[in-house]
Amino acid sequence: MGLKQEIKTGKASIYTTIDENGPQEYEIEIEKIDCRNSGTKNMTIKVTDKRLLEKTGGIVQGMSGSPILQNGRIVGAVTHVLLNDPTRGYGIFIENMLDMAG
Repeated sequence: MGLKQEIKTGKASIYTTIDENGPQEYEIEIEKIDCRNSGTKNMTIKVTDKRLLEKTGGIVQGMSGSPILQNGRIVGAVTHVLLNDPTRGYGIFIENMLDMAG
């Protein structure tokens, strides 16, 4: 598990299922990190993977909860898409998810 203070802007990936091939890894960029936010919009992410962009145009319904990994560690999950730019969205820190779970 990657703690919020270990997360850096830059390359990361998500694991998500978009077809019958099951979960696949897709490249993203973590553009912004908000460590003070205790809600569900802790990271701004951008889909950079050409395969995912060709198939879906970005983040689509059903991708919420897809794990975000950086440097081999789970750092969070996809939570929201920006409606005016489906290539971008938000992620929640794994720490916040665990806190919410009790």
